[in-house]
Amino acid sequence: MTHPPPPGAPRARIPHPQQPPPSHPRVRTELWRRFLWSGLALWTLAAAVTYGTGNAALLPALILLGSFLVPVAFVLWAYQRHGRDLGVNVILGCFLTGGTLGVLGASLTVDRLLHPSLRTFAGVSLAEEAMKLGALVFLLRRRTRIRGLRAGLVLGASVGFGFAAMEGAGYAFQATVATRGVELGALLETEILRGLPASLGHGLWTAIAGGVLVACRHPDGRFRLTGAVAGACLGVTLLHTLWDSTHGVAVWLVVRLTGTGPGRPLFAEGYIPHPTEEQQHLFTVLSLGGLALVALLGVAWARSLTRRDPSWRSTP
Repeated sequence: MTHPPPPGAPRARIPHPQQPPPSHPRVRTELWRRFLWSGLALWTLAAAVTYGTGNAALLPALILLGSFLVPVAFVLWAYQRHGRDLGVNVILGCFLTGGTLGVLGASLTVDRLLHPSLRTFAGVSLAEEAMKLGALVFLLRRRTRIRGLRAGLVLGASVGFGFAAMEGAGYAFQATVATRGVELGALLETEILRGLPASLGHGLWTAIAGGVLVACRHPDGRFRLTGAVAGACLGVTLLHTLWDSTHGVAVWLVVRLTGTGPGRPLFAEGYIPHPTEEQQHLFTVLSLGGLALVALLGVAWARSLTRRDPSWRSTP
């Protein structure tokens, strides 16, 4: 029999049931965002110091920050939201090794296609997408347990963003050394124009094709060339071709709409000689609108794949 405590005695607290600690702390879920803003601040600071001092020794840091900032931020986001079970080693391997192999393989074929045309853009797009998918297959050849659409989307995007980072660094370096002396303006313009658009394109195309490819993989790890895989490869090649040719198509449309001359030769040239103010505004609207339309088509395609896959909604 229990007796009530005497008056004035402290009452014993009844412990409340403790909630289990979260499996992933909140601070880690924002790592990609912190990395993005911190990297952007460092890139801006590096650009300002380089511009103020004219010190060419800062150019490597400026090129690497500008080229890898957006791709690495996306890989961090993909890992934290959808790829924890895949492992850091696999994702980093796809980003670094896959991206490098893709750039090396594409450079062997792209350099042979010099004259700008729709056929050239289609050949470049097909070569780059084939090399990126080949790098993904090579890296996953011994990891037979990695299957499914979600894994393919994450790892394919990692290869694509790694490719974009390596290629962007190469273009930035080329813009710097191709002029007389150090041309900081050309470097910054190249990194700004390619930082987000090119990274988004390469990551999105390879994510779609890689998702379908890994989703159709055999349980024993063998890759299959099914109709869905072939259709995805051709589809992303078409989107990649449209993305690359948007600039020339915009020039052709401006010339046709304003009636200033034949547009086909100007498509290969990539610019309008002595454009009027109306032509400049129309070109800006058409080129940016074309890029936005192609990007929306790719995003809609990727979202349609994730809606049909239950594992995407139950990611770890």
